[in-house]
Amino acid sequence: MTTPNPAPMEAEKARASAWFRTLRDDIVATFEGLEDTQTRGPFADQPAGRFDVTPTKRTADDGSDAGGGLMSVMRGGRVFEKVGVNISTVYGTLGARAQNAMAARKGLPGMKDDPRFWAAGISLVAHMQNPHTPAVHMNTRMFWTPHAWWFGGGSDLNPCIEYDADTAAFHAVQKAHCDRHSPDYYPRFKAWADEYFFIPHRGRARGVGGIFYDDHCTGDWEADFAFTQDVGRAFLPAFTGVTQTRRDTPWDAADKDAQLVHRGLYAEYNLVYDRGTKFGLETGHDANAVLMSLPPMAKWV
Repeated sequence: MTTPNPAPMEAEKARASAWFRTLRDDIVATFEGLEDTQTRGPFADQPAGRFDVTPTKRTADDGSDAGGGLMSVMRGGRVFEKVGVNISTVYGTLGARAQNAMAARKGLPGMKDDPRFWAAGISLVAHMQNPHTPAVHMNTRMFWTPHAWWFGGGSDLNPCIEYDADTAAFHAVQKAHCDRHSPDYYPRFKAWADEYFFIPHRGRARGVGGIFYDDHCTGDWEADFAFTQDVGRAFLPAFTGVTQTRRDTPWDAADKDAQLVHRGLYAEYNLVYDRGTKFGLETGHDANAVLMSLPPMAKWV
């Protein structure tokens, strides 16, 4: 990670925060549109799902305002069994544990002397009604400290019943958007996702991958922001294409059982290894928003 001039970057922060809100609005509208057009299957006769939107708030240790966001969750829809689309913009000072982790992992020893931070982003996890329609995760974010700034994010597909064609289609969209910025990005960030979303205690990946990147700072904020925007733009065509293909596939009790077992694997990863979960809980963000990624039902064998 390149360390740029640690300027306040207020204009850049505002632009990034506004973009994550725009992306959130587009995704929410598209997902509600999928609900409206679902006219087949066992859930077609129930009302189309809609998002419940709740403001979230982060409070500093001294009781002062430290930012917040929106938690948007849809439960029990025609297509989505549970989907959350969260945005947040938070700021303040990192606690001792987070300071030490940042200093060690990011190579920023100055965090102990000046532990201020600012972070904004969008985080999405969708768990589907039809076991043939894969779950999905996506997030993009910007992080700033007085010592460095960077972007991170990605998206990955998590089917319980795998289809090679779906995997290829999802990855093709990711690659096309990465290639707009560098031919090196897709192979590098795909390999990073394969490593990051691996579950050591199970000896397997949690899904069929995608892309993942962190600490992304070339020193050119405009270029890095443009890339992060394209990662966000890639999500809807990549995921809704697969969803349209699979959402009417007939399924039975065995398929649903396989889905619940796979969700247990997903929950294990998010609670044990996921950086975003750990950071959110350690910095005092709304626990319900942080744990939004957990499935509504899961099973362990």
